[in-house]
Amino acid sequence: MKILITGATGYIGTKLSKRLAGEGHTVHALYRSESKTGELTHVPGIVLKKGDLLDPHSLEHAVQDCEAVFHVAAFAKPWDKDPQTFYNYNVQGALNVFEAARQGGARRIVFTSTAGTISPSDGTASHESTPRRTDYFTDYDRSKAQAEATAASFTAQGMDIVTVNPSRVYGPGLLSDSNGVTRMVKMYLEGKFRLLPGDGNSIGNYVFIDDVVQGHVLAMQQGRAGERYILGGGNASFNDFFRILSGLSGKEVRMFKIPLPVMHVAARFMEMRANLTGTPPVLTPPWVRRYGYHWELSSEKAQAELGYAPSPLEHGLAETVKWLRQGGEGVKH
Repeated sequence: MKILITGATGYIGTKLSKRLAGEGHTVHALYRSESKTGELTHVPGIVLKKGDLLDPHSLEHAVQDCEAVFHVAAFAKPWDKDPQTFYNYNVQGALNVFEAARQGGARRIVFTSTAGTISPSDGTASHESTPRRTDYFTDYDRSKAQAEATAASFTAQGMDIVTVNPSRVYGPGLLSDSNGVTRMVKMYLEGKFRLLPGDGNSIGNYVFIDDVVQGHVLAMQQGRAGERYILGGGNASFNDFFRILSGLSGKEVRMFKIPLPVMHVAARFMEMRANLTGTPPVLTPPWVRRYGYHWELSSEKAQAELGYAPSPLEHGLAETVKWLRQGGEGVKH
């Protein structure tokens, strides 16, 4: 099968491209910059296609003769001086990909959204149909929710689009903005990460990269058009996450709990400085507000309908620590 993968040089896209090419598929790997194609160059079965989500002509060329599309590409940074950038790439970009796929005759699309479009939890794990308890916190989450609505409109017109919603992805691979959890683990092992948001009890969901890739493949094979599937892993508070990490690594780092109001003030100053200088902030107020909620997720739908089988957090973290201590082959910032 010929398959287009957008975002093929990113964290998830690189792993997915190699997986599918290794299974005998021909992968049209969409990229924007030659400097990021190193891991895909000369890989049998991978055909590099230069293009941009905002250039419909390049998308039409890339999707030519493809039967299926994985739309993984997104503007996933935590901040941009122009918030409209999130909507240009994540909403208009998705629309352009879906339209190019329709015109090119691709029969099936798997669209990578985010678990940030799922509601915060309230005592029990949230699932795909949990009513949203709050507004969206960030432009990234809001833009991805709008992209999901765009996917729904194409599905209503007869397109076969399945949406997947990965949670906090971690594990070996590019240390990009999409792999912030692994960067956090790396800093912890180096003794450079010491801060816990609030009281450290905020629960998040952490999913191992290999499981995310497998979930994408299963969604292409068995997902129902118009449905979305949470690709999650283990639920853990920050306190539990670092307790597990400490036990696995043998590294004990004294952690300091920072009250959320203090973090919010610091984030405001960082954001103001970023708007003046263009230097990305470490924190932004919307991301601090997220820490005031729990993000416990259920992947039961993906498990029941796709055969998705996520790894325990302990296993994924052990693999990540091992990889980092071996030098993190392929690590890029």
